[in-house]
Amino acid sequence: MEKFSLQSIEKQLKEVSYDELPNFLEEIKKDSRIGVQKLVQKYERKYETYQVELKRIQEMSQYEKHYYQKGVKYIAGIDEAGRGPLAGPVVAAAVILPKDCFIMGINDSKKLSLIKREELFEIINKKALSIGIGIVDPQTIDRINILQATFEAMKKALDALSLKPELVLVDGNQNIPDISVPQEDIIKGDQKSISVAAAAIVAKVTRDRIMDKFHELYSEYGFNKHKGYGTKEHIEAIKKYGLCPIHRESFTRNLY
Repeated sequence: MEKFSLQSIEKQLKEVSYDELPNFLEEIKKDSRIGVQKLVQKYERKYETYQVELKRIQEMSQYEKHYYQKGVKYIAGIDEAGRGPLAGPVVAAAVILPKDCFIMGINDSKKLSLIKREELFEIINKKALSIGIGIVDPQTIDRINILQATFEAMKKALDALSLKPELVLVDGNQNIPDISVPQEDIIKGDQKSISVAAAAIVAKVTRDRIMDKFHELYSEYGFNKHKGYGTKEHIEAIKKYGLCPIHRESFTRNLY
């Protein structure tokens, strides 16, 4: 290894897979140069972090593994974003991941930074076998209530999948009514199921982008900041400007 420069060794370390990394580290440990030994320590820590993350993701995949072992091939995780805001649609996403899918860093979307959500959104879109999005507008939310609107968004998301799931894992404690596919509801599913976590991220990023677009139309409300939730800034804007077409009247009638 001593014939290779430090830059060359670090380049190889960056490119080697996690499966191959331990063997490569054992090989370069023979190189006594201080710079190489520092690289070894750095990448040993990186591998330890990876092992912890791998274990966490494996624990998040227990529901999926259980059903794969029963012969289920296509599992759709489903979750929503936007049940609580004063404005904007409710958005649901259904995601079918390949068997034994590993996405480093995936987690409950609420625990992730905006940058990390966007990064994972792109990875999920590349890795998923199919993604479906369902959107229900504020007027429908006012008409049928937010719970029924959420179920409607979830049904739309399932209908938008290009693959028909054999099982649906739903975040929460209620089944989606009137669907023919077997389903299991999971309380805090976005923390316990990789498929549901993926759906939660897709739903959240999709809805945030929708609200950013609405900000261009109704900039006085600051939708790009609070995404329609009832922040102090948002409530003050409603009191000053009144409601705009994307506000939910059933959520805002007590603000005046």
